[in-house]
Amino acid sequence: MLVTEILKGKGDAVFSVSPDQTLVDACREMQTRRIGAVMVCESDRVVGVLSERDVVRAVAASGPEALSEAVSRHMTRDVVFAEPTETVTMLMARMTDRRIRHLPVLREKRLIGVISIGDVVKCQIEEATREAESLRTYIAAG
Repeated sequence: MLVTEILKGKGDAVFSVSPDQTLVDACREMQTRRIGAVMVCESDRVVGVLSERDVVRAVAASGPEALSEAVSRHMTRDVVFAEPTETVTMLMARMTDRRIRHLPVLREKRLIGVISIGDVVKCQIEEATREAESLRTYIAAG
């Protein structure tokens, strides 16, 4: 399965914050949207990703005062991207190797969606279920 197919199923909604917003603003956005990370964007360009893990690191290092600091101070700047034509297997390998849970998807340098590890796992389960059902049908018909 390709990234584009996952995005068709889940939609292309992307939630973002600006680098100058506070961590507490970003946390509220993640909680409201029920997501584990937000893209950090300046105009139409992704400049970072802020995940729950980044917030925990910030609070562990600086205490609760970190929540009033700018997202830019704590976001992950080395953003790893996905392309619409990549396969789920490729994404799974990259996410595992880099120990990341969210991949923004770019088409022609434009953000078109975000794929999470949950999306990848869901896709793998659906594929395995379809394959098992096909085998059951084949065996029953034989």
